[in-house]
Amino acid sequence: MSLEATKPSQVTLKTAFTVCFAVVASAALVMFLLNTRFALTLMLGAAILAVSLDHAVSFLSRKGLSRGLAIGLVALVIAGLLTGFSLLLIPPAISQGKALVVEAPQLLSRLRQTHLFSVLDDRFGIQGKIQEQLGNVGHVVEGAASPVLAALGGALSGVATAVTLFFLVIFMLIFGGERVEALLSESHPANRERYQRVLAKIYGAIGGYTGGVLLICGVNATLTTTFLAVTRMPFFLPLGILSGISSLVPYAGPIVSGGLITVLALVTGGVWKAVATAIYFVLYGQLEGNILGPVIFKRTVHLNPLITLLSILFIAELLGVVGAVVAVPAVAAAQIVLTELLSIRRERMQA
Repeated sequence: MSLEATKPSQVTLKTAFTVCFAVVASAALVMFLLNTRFALTLMLGAAILAVSLDHAVSFLSRKGLSRGLAIGLVALVIAGLLTGFSLLLIPPAISQGKALVVEAPQLLSRLRQTHLFSVLDDRFGIQGKIQEQLGNVGHVVEGAASPVLAALGGALSGVATAVTLFFLVIFMLIFGGERVEALLSESHPANRERYQRVLAKIYGAIGGYTGGVLLICGVNATLTTTFLAVTRMPFFLPLGILSGISSLVPYAGPIVSGGLITVLALVTGGVWKAVATAIYFVLYGQLEGNILGPVIFKRTVHLNPLITLLSILFIAELLGVVGAVVAVPAVAAAQIVLTELLSIRRERMQA
């Protein structure tokens, strides 16, 4: 018998148990994330909002206010802005939104009569898919109580989510800083400075990104609403707000909303209004992509557009629409941590 045949195995029982434990732990972590997606989304969204609002709280604290009073003032201002927005814009937006829903069958009928729809229907069979969806909706609407209860449940769920998110943000503002400082104090003194530097970069990136994207949303909503009102586009207010909200999802959001509004312009105003609307969204896309975005984000978030789109795609698949919104700051934070880890690795290799 050869020596190789009698050589003992290099895989010990401890190694086998370690590998098995790692596999089971990884599977358990994946299952945990999949089954707690809603809570994870709330926590991630609240953390990003808390970090963003903490910039305003810190500014007020530097002006002499106590941190508790600064948090209360920021919360009061946010509540006031949301209330004013709701009172001024939500009622007419809802009114126009209802009119859009009422006229939707007529708009769909006009769309079917266009040459573009005929070409797309011949290639992709859109007509059959629309009829299938309308048939499914018809089956659901046969019971009058079901849609009403579903709408009521959705509204209550939305309110409960908003209230939960609000209190999560407030508690993170009050206690989050203390917890971070406590964790840093437990770290090794040699690594503490590095951790503080990484957290400072993440803090600046998330705050700058959130403030910048809200500014872009406001510019988008203002310009689009004004353009649609000038061109006498029906339902201009909810469509303008929709266009502004779409900027929360970089690249993909404005393209989808611009395409939808252009189709509505084609149906309600004809070819020339649709062409004008398409030209507007192309020009605005250039403004946002080449001027607003680089100027606002050049010192905060440095993400490759391909990485941005892929992160939106995968995180949205995992966490839904909210995941698409928080994808960019989350990946930006991950990029900062990864860059620091690679820096540590280079230092160790050079040592």
